[in-house]
Amino acid sequence: MNELKDFETKQYRAIFPGTLNDHDTLFGGIAMQWMDEVAYITALRFLRHKIVTVSTDNFKFIKPVKSGEIVEITGNICNVSQLKTGIKVEVFSEDMYSGKREKAIEAVFYFAAVDDNNRPIRINHGI
Repeated sequence: MNELKDFETKQYRAIFPGTLNDHDTLFGGIAMQWMDEVAYITALRFLRHKIVTVSTDNFKFIKPVKSGEIVEITGNICNVSQLKTGIKVEVFSEDMYSGKREKAIEAVFYFAAVDDNNRPIRINHGI
């Protein structure tokens, strides 16, 4: 039987000018898209059903992410019920040259399993 930590998902991205806003930091909407993608993959690997994002919670932009940094986006299961599964996503920024690493963003994404008509279904997680 798998443990929840077995479903952790990580993605890495280099921050280049095309992802920056007018403050020369990572555009929040792009960060949110990347986080939703990692959360979706984490939930899908865990549930193995058709799923949809139902909500997000506790979005915190802790520090700006700047051009020339690398980000690690990590998704972990944090909440499991018969109707929805919560995925905590954290974004860590890392300086490309010094290696200094700090948490930059965090949030929780909730997903529901759905049937072929996109109606929520109960699910037995097996955990």
